[in-house]
Amino acid sequence: MRINMKTESQNVEFKESWRDEYLKWLCGFANAQGGELYIGIRDDGSVCGVENAMRLIENIPNKAVQLLGIVVDADLLKKEGRDVVRIRVNSYSVPISYRGCYHYRSGATKQELTGTALQDFLFRKMGLSWDDIECAGVDLDEIDTHAVRYFLRNAIESGRMPADAVDMPLNELIEGIHEQKIRKVQQKQFFHVHLCTLRSLTFTFS
Repeated sequence: MRINMKTESQNVEFKESWRDEYLKWLCGFANAQGGELYIGIRDDGSVCGVENAMRLIENIPNKAVQLLGIVVDADLLKKEGRDVVRIRVNSYSVPISYRGCYHYRSGATKQELTGTALQDFLFRKMGLSWDDIECAGVDLDEIDTHAVRYFLRNAIESGRMPADAVDMPLNELIEGIHEQKIRKVQQKQFFHVHLCTLRSLTFTFS
């Protein structure tokens, strides 16, 4: 008999039982739109139930904090007289990794990001783009000053740069933009590290 529940989708995944490697799926949800993982449900949506549900409800959130640096909610559901565990994951604004690898939920599948897909993902999460990457071996003499001034005027008109930036020497302007980008990245990293520390302490004393 099928469970009265959504089928597997962008935000829903079914597993018959729990294995620690399924932390990759939680990682994928966190890096995408968030989602729910149900333990004790077959791929076709039928209920098989799960043993030791209360132990999973206690252990999985702790492993998520320790190995992913995120907090997840674990609930016990009763379906057709069987125990089903639901793990709910929020979407995160910073990149989340599992053992050094980055996973992403796309449609009803989990993908491990590599190559340019990983680079694009990390840039997007950190609020960066390819324009922020330094070109080694290039000096100021090779920069098109007309192009820089054109983009500077647009930045001033849109309010992203102060009006007095138009009079700044080119080297000071570029250094100022570079330092601003570094501070932005450092602030996001600082916030995420301390948030994870606070969450770890919360689980330790709960």
